[in-house]
Amino acid sequence: MSVATRRVSTRGVVFIHSAPAALCPHINWALESATGSRVSIDWTPQPAAPGFNRGEWSWIGEQGTGARLASTLRGWQGLRYEVTEDPSAGCDGSRWSHTPSLGIHHSTTSASGDAVVNEERLKEILMLAQGSPEAITEMVEEVLGTDWDNELEPFRYAGDGAPVRWLHKVG
Repeated sequence: MSVATRRVSTRGVVFIHSAPAALCPHINWALESATGSRVSIDWTPQPAAPGFNRGEWSWIGEQGTGARLASTLRGWQGLRYEVTEDPSAGCDGSRWSHTPSLGIHHSTTSASGDAVVNEERLKEILMLAQGSPEAITEMVEEVLGTDWDNELEPFRYAGDGAPVRWLHKVG
């Protein structure tokens, strides 16, 4: 007896916030290897880190592609990136953030891109904090990835002048 499994498609974006220029072609090749599809990233200088480049790539693939892409880039020297995977049938969305100093952080995300903390994790935080407001704040900030956001924000903001791709057909 064979069991048919339904493959569910989703989409996301790889944001490379800063990469040494020499690493850029290798990033393209690694993403191509992870997805089996052509990757073309328009690299532009990263104003927040002279000598580094930034770029982004929108992808479409099966559920779990975002995790595979984030893992492919994990640990590369001097690389700051975020990978998003939109929610899809039966699966929450996700965001992976990586910085050289902090490593990688994963957040489950809502349809609007907000980080979501589930009930069991909140109960654990309250239990571990033992009533300490400072401990609650510290643990919630850790779960939300506040340190990653703080480190990546100057690089995100510096990308505001980057080329924009207008979508002419949506839906």
